[in-house]
Amino acid sequence: MSELGQLAVHMPRFSDVRLLCVGDLMLDRFIYGEVERISPEAPIPVIRVLRENAMLGGAGNVVRNIAALGAQVSLIAVMGDDEPGHEATRLLGEWPEVDSRLVVVPGRQTTTKTRYIVGSQQLLRADRESQAPLEDDVQNQVLEAFRSELPEADLVILSDYAKGMLTTQSLEQLIQIANLAGKPVVADPKSHDFSRYAGVDILTPNVRELALATGAVCSDDANIEAAARVAGMQIGGAVLVTRAQKGMTLVRDGMDVLHLAARAPEVFDESGAGDTCVATLGVALAARAPMEDAVALANAAAGLAVSKAGTAVVYREDLAGVLHTADLEGAEAKILNVTRAVEMADKWRARGKKIGFTNGCFDLVHPGHVSLLRQARATCDRLIVGLNTDQSIKRLKGEDRPVQSEMARAIVLASMAPVDLVVLFDEDTPIELIKAIRPDVLVKGADYTVEQVVGHEIVAAYGGRIHLADLEDGFSTTNTIARIAR
Repeated sequence: MSELGQLAVHMPRFSDVRLLCVGDLMLDRFIYGEVERISPEAPIPVIRVLRENAMLGGAGNVVRNIAALGAQVSLIAVMGDDEPGHEATRLLGEWPEVDSRLVVVPGRQTTTKTRYIVGSQQLLRADRESQAPLEDDVQNQVLEAFRSELPEADLVILSDYAKGMLTTQSLEQLIQIANLAGKPVVADPKSHDFSRYAGVDILTPNVRELALATGAVCSDDANIEAAARVAGMQIGGAVLVTRAQKGMTLVRDGMDVLHLAARAPEVFDESGAGDTCVATLGVALAARAPMEDAVALANAAAGLAVSKAGTAVVYREDLAGVLHTADLEGAEAKILNVTRAVEMADKWRARGKKIGFTNGCFDLVHPGHVSLLRQARATCDRLIVGLNTDQSIKRLKGEDRPVQSEMARAIVLASMAPVDLVVLFDEDTPIELIKAIRPDVLVKGADYTVEQVVGHEIVAAYGGRIHLADLEDGFSTTNTIARIAR
């Protein structure tokens, strides 16, 4: 297996591959709130709902992870003609890399998992679902779509959540069709009968699924290896056992066992980590990475997924960052695009942290800037700084500015203790950034009035506040540049 940094050699080929995913489509709802009292009606907590969001789950989460890695993917799935199904369709529409072939079955419940979360604790999960096997005519529609999409695919992923779509009969047919076409198959199982997946190239059970399917006590490396060999004989392929905090184990007939330690710097939420694993594994294999390297990439991606809130995806640049730097806490790791910054803000907010935001050009950092950042950080638990790009500054201050490039300015800011994240923005004002991050506290210098602060009305509307920081007299980037010029 390559060293972690060397695995990046496979990533340029990610955009050249296309995968075909067949499986159970779900909608994951997350309802966040706070608990301040116990219900007078029963000894249960009363959750005051603060916000909620919805994400694609199951096979939907697999395909959005594939798309986030830069690959193309077709999804074949079944859903009901209901509100969750319509919401899932809308969410799929946000991913142009995903070609959806959805079979709508009137009267069938689209699988929906609703999680109630306070702080970092999940208090309750409520599921709505149908586990009834598909009718023959619906299975025929699925097979027809599969035959249509297969010629363009480099690899097939079967995402089985035991919700009735992938029956024993349909699995046998799908695997046989893929085998005859010479397409590799990766299957993520939920059934306790692994013989249903006979013919796949690699199976990705977790430890619990492996134990239930084989009847083995999977308590240590040796037991897991033995159980995986039994499973490998059942399917005639490799078995990758995902082991949460203990990493992964790859077992193949006639090959040495590969144990990989977990690469999660911080476990926040394990929702969807298995989907991230199978998606990354499939993309890497489709890109012709050796299986050992594909597993290592999947392990690194899964480690990133569990450090995010909700049913998270891992973007290509996220994975590249892990591969290219061993120190994820360095200054460069604080410089994020807006998508990742919003994810991080949501993660902090779910933990009860107060998010602060300030912005500026920060061309030549001086004591006035330092004072502003210190005061801003004192108002919140996490401070995000919006930084004007070079082009934005040129429009605002003229062609001779900035003095330092945007990356140089970003690195300087990210190296400062009060700053938790730096996000570049190319517009004249940070209004879109403020809308996306939704800070609890918006900070500017006291040379502004509250009404002059960009975004003040947005922040005030959802209950946030504006803080005007005291200024340090005598410090100005413009004056500093003028003195240098003289």
